[in-house]
Amino acid sequence: MASRAPKSERQTRRTLPDRLPQLRPGDSGGGGAHSSSGDDLESRVGHHLKRLRGQLGLSLDALSQRSGVSRAMLGQIELGRSAPTIKILWKIAAAFDVPVSSFLAREGSEGSMVLRRSSAKVLSSQDGKFRSRALFPLIGSRKVEFYELTLEPGGVEQAGAHPVGTTENLVVASGAVEIDVGEQSFVLGEGDAVHFVADVPHTYRNQTPQPAVLYLVMTYAENVRYAGI
Repeated sequence: MASRAPKSERQTRRTLPDRLPQLRPGDSGGGGAHSSSGDDLESRVGHHLKRLRGQLGLSLDALSQRSGVSRAMLGQIELGRSAPTIKILWKIAAAFDVPVSSFLAREGSEGSMVLRRSSAKVLSSQDGKFRSRALFPLIGSRKVEFYELTLEPGGVEQAGAHPVGTTENLVVASGAVEIDVGEQSFVLGEGDAVHFVADVPHTYRNQTPQPAVLYLVMTYAENVRYAGI
């Protein structure tokens, strides 16, 4: 059962690093294989950015003001010439009120599907200490997402607030982690689980000498659409 760490044991919340996890297809440290040239991450993210901007009738200048990302950067991303860091992608996603995973979606039909580890799209921190693998197809529409998270010793992952009403349900498959949610802090060991409202900033931290593997079920208040059509 998850236990709440005494306030005196809580560490001071760390500031958001300059570069958060970056999209790294084919990462030898556990990422997935790179897609074909016609379906690489840069072009896929750019496609969805252009589609969403068009749906809202936003100019690049308007989106820049709304997201806090420069017009030049937005233009490069939309053209598929630049792969954004997760920090930038979070800002853009927040401007559209959609999850980051919406920018990784590919077109396709729903149904039975095997998701091979070798072809997974993995989000990885720049230092390689945090990895997130989607365990669901990024197509169709759903309220629930399922992820495998790996946090190496000393790893810290700070997540921004998700859309209002979003919840996270985590279980530790191996290792141990500390999770901060607002002013609360929870210490979880192997087999422990926690459920919390994730529309506030939250942090995952591994202060042990062993890697930690977690499984995350994220539930949104409203359906999330993934298909780029």
